[in-house]
Amino acid sequence: MGQQQLLLVILVTIIVGIATVVAINTFGSAADSANLDAVRQDVASIAASAQGYYMKPEMLGGGGQDFTNMTFNDIAFAADSVINSGLTAVNANGTYIFGTGTSTEMPITAHPSSCDGYTPGTGCTETADQLSGDIEADDLTWD
Repeated sequence: MGQQQLLLVILVTIIVGIATVVAINTFGSAADSANLDAVRQDVASIAASAQGYYMKPEMLGGGGQDFTNMTFNDIAFAADSVINSGLTAVNANGTYIFGTGTSTEMPITAHPSSCDGYTPGTGCTETADQLSGDIEADDLTWD
């Protein structure tokens, strides 16, 4: 084999190696982005269910214009498990935690499963890897 052929084989090997590294990094960031999109969709679903609970009269199992005692057991949400007296829900996308609600607001924090150090049911350790906002009675707002 001549020197040109050997040089060509080495060059092709280097190019394939670089392309492989780029592909792996691209796939990893796309997976994280997809997980974050899924968490945002889950939060929108939780907000819509929470507003339904808020609007439904107490006599029919709703909140009667009050978020105060709402838990994940009171709303329709596809969770693998509900823990902490119904204030925390876990599914494949992440962990969702209700804060202390008022009559017109319910704070919620979402921890995507793609964050560093994720353990189901515990959430993320870094605040940069979480979403938080309030479900409000008059509109669907998300900070």
